[in-house]
Amino acid sequence: MGSVGAKEVPVLLTPDGRRIDGRTLDELRPIRIEAGALHQADGSAFVEWGANKVMAAVYGPREVHPRHLQQNNKAVIQCRYNMAAFSVDERKRPGLDRRSQEISKVIAEAFESVVFAEEYPRTSIDIYIEVLQANAGTRCAGLVAASVALADAGIPMVDLLPAVAVGKVGGAIALDLRKEEDNYGEADLPMALVPQSGRLVLLQMEGHMTEEELARSLDLGVQGCRTIYEKMKAALRERYAVGPPAGGAA
Repeated sequence: MGSVGAKEVPVLLTPDGRRIDGRTLDELRPIRIEAGALHQADGSAFVEWGANKVMAAVYGPREVHPRHLQQNNKAVIQCRYNMAAFSVDERKRPGLDRRSQEISKVIAEAFESVVFAEEYPRTSIDIYIEVLQANAGTRCAGLVAASVALADAGIPMVDLLPAVAVGKVGGAIALDLRKEEDNYGEADLPMALVPQSGRLVLLQMEGHMTEEELARSLDLGVQGCRTIYEKMKAALRERYAVGPPAGGAA
């Protein structure tokens, strides 16, 4: 163990390049996606991603509230991302804090670039993301859940939006950071893209990387997003798969 001031910093990489949970640098945490988890929403999804547990619900197109946000030529996409007070070990005040408001805005803007909002003028498409348990990468997990929920609601989009965070851990570029890596690593780079075109619709960074490290991170993130994309499609296929009729195959 090393130390910075009074804080002990865990060893994030073993001598053979393994991470604290045994993963390789290019390995995702286990992901499970369930489409249609809520029956009262127009569309919904539940995502378990490592120790993260995230629920997303979509309502709409429906009447815009508040009314002054209404647009005559397209739907308004509104997002509310919230971390439940019990989702983290630290004491957290209930309700939307500044970070949650910023992430809500970033996610709404990401979906504005892929949803065919002009199909539903003077309406609102409302996305609710609730983080029930958090362990780093919650904005990416929330975006994945919201994307599957939008598809479940039948909202037309250019494509699903997979997302993942890449970071710099112990001087190495690593895919899909967990909490300790996020807290003690040197950089964090959440991203989301349109898989068919590779167009980035979300890219943020905290920390520092060289130009070469950034290029490596983007390549690794694209690779991770494509893997997650397949899991998102599989969840929707499972949700809408037509099984054999009762009593066996005809």
